Amino acid sequence: MLFRHSLRASAAALALLLPFAAACGGSATADTSSDISSVTLRVGDTGWKVDEAVLKYAHLDDTPYKVKWNLFQGGDQQLQAIRAGALDLASSSEIPPLFAAADGSPNFKVVAVQRGTTLNQEVVVPKGSKVTDIAGLKGKKVGYVQNTTAHYFLYELLKRAGLKWSDIDAKPLLPNDGLAALNGGSIDAFASYGTSIITAHQQGATTVGSGADILSGNFLWSARDNVLKSPAQRAAAADLIARITKAYAYVRDGHVDGFAKVTADATHQPVAQAKSDLVAAQKQRPTQARTVGDDTIASQQKVADAFTELGALKKHLDVKSFWTTALNSDLKKAL
Repeated sequence: MLFRHSLRASAAALALLLPFAAACGGSATADTSSDISSVTLRVGDTGWKVDEAVLKYAHLDDTPYKVKWNLFQGGDQQLQAIRAGALDLASSSEIPPLFAAADGSPNFKVVAVQRGTTLNQEVVVPKGSKVTDIAGLKGKKVGYVQNTTAHYFLYELLKRAGLKWSDIDAKPLLPNDGLAALNGGSIDAFASYGTSIITAHQQGATTVGSGADILSGNFLWSARDNVLKSPAQRAAAADLIARITKAYAYVRDGHVDGFAKVTADATHQPVAQAKSDLVAAQKQRPTQARTVGDDTIASQQKVADAFTELGALKKHLDVKSFWTTALNSDLKKAL
């Protein structure tokens, strides 16, 4: 099966790209005690290490366990790393776990939800483009980040415009490659998110479609099964997720200016723009964690069904098979 082949290839590549995995792997498999100080969590982040940065800014990075942060261009790569045994905890939208679980034997579970902004999830066209809306993409070459929010909201935007996926020449691209292709003229539009969209606008791109009101705002924390077998690792994972919620509460409580400066330095944009984006994001949907519930599972099922309809998932996927409430008790206490 093509998916399995590509998953194995991606897993092998990630194992090579993350040489520390073998050295740290024991921390995620051997510890079955409740001594949280013996835990090392290998945690993924996308775009730039915003979670690590906000914890440091809010003085909440003094964890009684070790955290090794690893940066990826997308949540899809984080889930591939989970499958490869190179990460313990991955953060992503609702979409990457669907494809990571599609072979029927995932080695992870979704353990918590982080509510977050859906701004900067857009379809953009380069400066000077005559395309002004989604309908104008018919027959055009459109880049998108496969198996991510960009894949999903592009599909939904096309449907709303009366178009089918086959009405565009869809090109799967990673965020950085997509930006280069957009600026180089090899694609006519690009569906992406986060830092890549911020950069695209800095380079003169304009928005023709947004996923802000299409996406649920549920961002998922997925943990390797081995993490869930250890009380200490479960406690550490819950504590880290809760700390991120508390860090954003600290930012909102009169500390926006300072974190806007941190953000601007990391994303190479003016501080005023970083502050404007930060305020808008937290106003739209304050960043905060919540435990697993029937509604969060149902939300992802809706997305899975859309990808089945699109043909990206080859058969119906029952998403509740890779969700668990195993972290709910620890997370409630930590919050």
